[in-house]
Amino acid sequence: MRELDGIVEKNGGRRPRVLLHSCCGPCSSAVLENLIRNFEVTLLWYNPNLYPQEEFDRRFATQLELIEKMGLAEDVPVLAESRKHEDYLARVEGLENEPEGAKRCTECFRLRLVECAKLAKQYGFDYFCTTLTVSRHKDAERINALGEEIGQAFGVNWLPSDFKKRGGEERSRALSAQYGLYRQNYCGCEFSMRK
Repeated sequence: MRELDGIVEKNGGRRPRVLLHSCCGPCSSAVLENLIRNFEVTLLWYNPNLYPQEEFDRRFATQLELIEKMGLAEDVPVLAESRKHEDYLARVEGLENEPEGAKRCTECFRLRLVECAKLAKQYGFDYFCTTLTVSRHKDAERINALGEEIGQAFGVNWLPSDFKKRGGEERSRALSAQYGLYRQNYCGCEFSMRK
């Protein structure tokens, strides 16, 4: 979080534009609350890993519900992509039996961050970022390393973060309860569902 603090301080009141990939409404709650103070945020909904289609639809509806309930509908545009589950399956082919948190998850992160970086570059965002680091189940160091690598490849700045720090995960739980949000009980893919 110190790196993020340094970026905010360096901007000195200017509100850079950030494209924030969101994995779900509950995770995005505390992240949005944190970022909107210092950034113009556009949310990217791109989650081809989600299974089944009904779960994808439910999580997207929850994402929109959160933005509405937080009073951010006018301030946080949503860029939404269709499910594209076949892209996810192609990316993780051969890794289906990997344990949770291992290589399959890294490739899932990579797939979503590449799309976010492409769009951030295409639409001229100052930074791209993800809500994934708000969860204690996600390795922020690995996600930040991927983001940095992908950002360099696409020529767009990665916004480093570990949103679980400073009570971020606890705050996301509290906001989810406050707004009565659906909170899923598995990461999202059919392989995590088995666990």
